[in-house]
Amino acid sequence: MKKYEIMYILKADLDEEARKSEIEKLHAILTGKGAKVTNVNEWGLRTFAYPINDMLKGYYVVIKVTAENEALREFVRLAKIDQNVVRHLITVDKD
Repeated sequence: MKKYEIMYILKADLDEEARKSEIEKLHAILTGKGAKVTNVNEWGLRTFAYPINDMLKGYYVVIKVTAENEALREFVRLAKIDQNVVRHLITVDKD
């Protein structure tokens, strides 16, 4: 299994409970496919450099995971259709 860093942005208008639920749901997608979430860093609400889908702010979350390709593919598939995920990015973690 390789190490990856995943950054995703959630809609800014989610309340605290809905945001926590969404974060848990996204992490469960990974862990359900055998991945291990090793670090979660919530950056919080940030202003975008440019509007994305008429939104000016988003809630940033950065996680480090150890995962196989299957878990990442499933995360990408479900993040694309999730209405609360604005953007996501997966990079290989060199640490």
